[in-house]
Amino acid sequence: MEAAAWWIHKHVMHGWGWGWHRSHHAPRAGWFERNDLYAVVFAGVAIVLIALGSHWPAVEPLRWVGAGMTLYGLLYFIVHDGMVHRRFPFRWIPRTGYLKRLYQAHRLHHALDLPGAGVSFGFLWAPSPQRLKAQLQRLRATRATAGA
Repeated sequence: MEAAAWWIHKHVMHGWGWGWHRSHHAPRAGWFERNDLYAVVFAGVAIVLIALGSHWPAVEPLRWVGAGMTLYGLLYFIVHDGMVHRRFPFRWIPRTGYLKRLYQAHRLHHALDLPGAGVSFGFLWAPSPQRLKAQLQRLRATRATAGA
C-alpha cells in the first residue's frame, strides 16, 4: 500500500488532482476539506474490492487488497489526520522514535505547497529529516534559478 499511496500522492494529488489536494496544503476552515474526497473515493474502491473478492472465488485476493486499503486508511486517519494535522481534540507531538520521524517528514512535506513540488510523499516510510531538508534546499534552489 505504501508504494501505491506514494505514487498516487506524488503523481495524482500533486499532479492533475491538485484541485482537491490543494485544500490540504491550506489552512482549514471548518471540519472538512475538499481533500477529504480522496478518502471517500479510496473507501469506495476498497468496498468494491472486498465485495468482489467475497463473492467470486476467482478474484478472492481482491478482498485482501481491499482489506489492506482499509487498514492503511485507518492508520492514515489516526496518525495523519489526528496526530500530524490535529483534526482530533487531543494534542500530542511525538518527541522520539519512529513517530517523531514520521511527524517531521510530513511537516517538511508541507514546506512547499505547490503542485508538482515537495518531498516525502509516503506515509509509513519517512526519510530522515536531514535528507528531506537537503531535498527541499535543492528544490528551492532549482525554482529560484528557473524563476530568475
